[in-house]
Amino acid sequence: MKILLIGADGQLGFEVRRAFGAGVMPLTHKDIEVSDPAQTAAVIGSAAPGAVINTAAYHSVPECEKNPETAFRVNTLGARNIALACVQTGARFVHISTDYVFDGRKPAPYTEEDIPRPLNTYGVSKAAGEFFVPVAGRYYIIRTSGLFGIRGCRAKDGKNFVKTMLLAAKTRPVVEVSANVISNPTYARDAARKIKMLLEEDAPSGVYHIANSGPCSWYEFAREIFRQAGIAVEVKPRTETEEAEGIKRPLFTPLASVKTEPLRHWKEALGDYLGEEADFAKEE
Repeated sequence: MKILLIGADGQLGFEVRRAFGAGVMPLTHKDIEVSDPAQTAAVIGSAAPGAVINTAAYHSVPECEKNPETAFRVNTLGARNIALACVQTGARFVHISTDYVFDGRKPAPYTEEDIPRPLNTYGVSKAAGEFFVPVAGRYYIIRTSGLFGIRGCRAKDGKNFVKTMLLAAKTRPVVEVSANVISNPTYARDAARKIKMLLEEDAPSGVYHIANSGPCSWYEFAREIFRQAGIAVEVKPRTETEEAEGIKRPLFTPLASVKTEPLRHWKEALGDYLGEEADFAKEE
């Protein structure tokens, strides 16, 4: 099956390319502007893929607040335009979404059946994008959270939380990390492999939560990063509020995988990632 991958230069996109191998046709923002319906239809139509995987997003929370028009153009209209193009080609549509579609006020992990109630522009634009995805007919809405991978996040200068913590430990004896923001750290490679499995098994259309098992705070995650990396650094807990600098963020967004087998625990995934990161650094 030919896979058309939108957002191929991102953290998850990189792992999707590795998971699918030669069957992937990678596209970046230079190749396709998802907010342009005519161009999106033309690119997808000419490629005639069996599936389109959209990992592209405008996902900086502060930038989404500053530029809501861009957020909705990319995250909402982009999803709609891809879905409409998939209708014309008969391709399945895999759309990546986020835990930020929830408000964090549920006292238990969120399942695929929970109704989105986003707090900020980013979350609203992604939830609105989810609304259009079923237009494709055959689709998977993949919600994930706390991604970390070899490529790092393009919007964060190639970093992710793990890389940021390891760099911080080189210059600071004490690192302060949020202790009351709870989610699921997710190894991008595990998420990509799960997406591949859903497509290969022709799983039913719908919403799927794909995140490594074991909710934790960023503070707990940081401590485990340093423990596994063998780095001696003091980690101090910091308490966050739901709203800071005029921007609301959910504090509790663990994702429960009810409709598919959950991924392995994030601690095991972190160990594999750190080993791969070390090997990757040697090759550079």
